[in-house]
Amino acid sequence: GNTAEAKTLLPMMRTLLARWPLKRVVLVADRGLLSVNNLQQLQQLQAELHGAGRDVRLEYVLAVPAARYGEFAEQIDALAACNDNATPWVAETTWSPGDAKPKARRGAQQGAQQAAQQPAASHRLVIAHDPAAAQRRTQQRRQQIDELTALGQQWGARLDAQDAGQRRRGRPTSDPGATARLYHAVKDAQLAHVIKVDLHSELFQFSIDEARLQHLQRLDGKLVLVTNTDAPAAEVVDRYKSLADIERGFRVLKSEIEIGPVYHRLPRRIRAHALVCFMALLLHRVLRMRLKASNRQESPQRLLEQLRRVQHHTAQTADGHTLRGLTEMGAQQRELFAAVDLPAPTPTHAQTPLHAAPTPAV
Repeated sequence: GNTAEAKTLLPMMRTLLARWPLKRVVLVADRGLLSVNNLQQLQQLQAELHGAGRDVRLEYVLAVPAARYGEFAEQIDALAACNDNATPWVAETTWSPGDAKPKARRGAQQGAQQAAQQPAASHRLVIAHDPAAAQRRTQQRRQQIDELTALGQQWGARLDAQDAGQRRRGRPTSDPGATARLYHAVKDAQLAHVIKVDLHSELFQFSIDEARLQHLQRLDGKLVLVTNTDAPAAEVVDRYKSLADIERGFRVLKSEIEIGPVYHRLPRRIRAHALVCFMALLLHRVLRMRLKASNRQESPQRLLEQLRRVQHHTAQTADGHTLRGLTEMGAQQRELFAAVDLPAPTPTHAQTPLHAAPTPAV
């Protein structure tokens, strides 16, 4: 919990390799794990394993953070010029992180000499373009810019009216005050690199960096991956996008299944709790797969909400008879049972005690 995500990669890889006799490891990680140090450490670990006689292949597919897309602007522009950005495309090129600067101050000169002596390794760079995502991001940014521009023009018009002698209700607006308010609004929208508010001018003024805006629009819809695998570029993109399925599982465990907090003290009970939650996650995944195969739009959570209304009732009469019944199901609930390929319960099932009723296999 108190360790940066990028620093957890190498220790976990060593633990994994020490525990299991693996022959090939393909690391697919999100943007938080991409760093030049991690790539170098993976190469060093690969060399150590080969030196120890272990025939293990360490491969990775790492996403580039959007904040670092500027470092790959040349490669992105070159591939975008060779493809039709109105349609999805996947292409690849190479990348050499040779301009990494040493962090140590006293050893900066020595680090620079070592970097000059050791040529930078070349990495495979895979770039995918999604025109729909690009359009969404461009429209979202343009809407934010238009709203902030209208806000700035409104304050500018108010200042001009004050200079012309027109009085308004409330406190008068000053140039430094309008400048500070617009600057903070632009900064909160993370558009300070596009909307330039002049903080050094005595008068309120701002401008739009059109060159920077066009550069960002060229980067919209791009997914940049660094990999050392031999898989085709399209397969590399598919492998990375499969992370969404894993993240969905974590969200289900935390929210719908509620794996935490754990109200247990003994280790065996904690393990049992985790096992039950894991089995619930497997059933949740099976439900989702069956709903998708039946072309149903409901989520497993929505399915369970609908079927939870089907209840088994037991009543005891005054003369000692036990009556059992089942909630009458609607057409939608019956369709959901059919969608997940399970038999719908009938009133006959309600006449059988729960401990004797057969459990349908999911």
